[in-house]
Amino acid sequence: MEPFYVIERILRNRGGFFDEIREGDELGRKTRNMLIGAVLFFAIYGAVLGISNSVVQALSSAIKLPILYLITLAICLPTLYFFNLLFGSRLTLAQTFALIMTAIAVTAVLTLSFAPIALFFWLTAPSYQFYKLLNVGILTITGVAGLSFLWQGMRHVHEGKGMGVRNFILWIWIFVYGFVGTQMAWTLRPFFGAPGLPFQIFRDLGGNFYVNILRSMVDLLISIVG
Repeated sequence: MEPFYVIERILRNRGGFFDEIREGDELGRKTRNMLIGAVLFFAIYGAVLGISNSVVQALSSAIKLPILYLITLAICLPTLYFFNLLFGSRLTLAQTFALIMTAIAVTAVLTLSFAPIALFFWLTAPSYQFYKLLNVGILTITGVAGLSFLWQGMRHVHEGKGMGVRNFILWIWIFVYGFVGTQMAWTLRPFFGAPGLPFQIFRDLGGNFYVNILRSMVDLLISIVG
């Protein structure tokens, strides 16, 4: 239960937690527990995404959802670290990683908290397009909430010093992080499994995440109006 306890500490006493990251207090242990908690919580929610199609899809999505967030982190971490370093940050790579893991861990536990709601709508309104849009909305909301912790953490560990340029860097990084994440999600799809299609671990690349979501919105609207 230690991973859950660490994430609960972040939510209850984020200032104290960020102080410990700034001081380098048990960084390895904190990061490891956040990582374990995030993987577990995302895996559970991934199963919720896939269960709307089949048990096999649920298992596949339970594996792929944590991978989605971790690969996105691995791709984007060097950019934030080196640009902060360029503009005078004294954070080590381990501290930067811990701050980003804070955001991902918070995202994971908030996402898990939505699992009962997602399951409720799957049972009561079994529409593929609606279920897909509902979960994309949930992942967007929890992702934004998680990244707000990264924003607060960056400001806290730097004690507000020289945050003008760093704020700009962080805004750009968050935009890049979101874009990389959506593209990675498109690459790793399916997470839901479309009705009438056989189970696939991955689908052929092609199309676009944003166009697909827009098409789903149109299809859902047509089904409601029609």
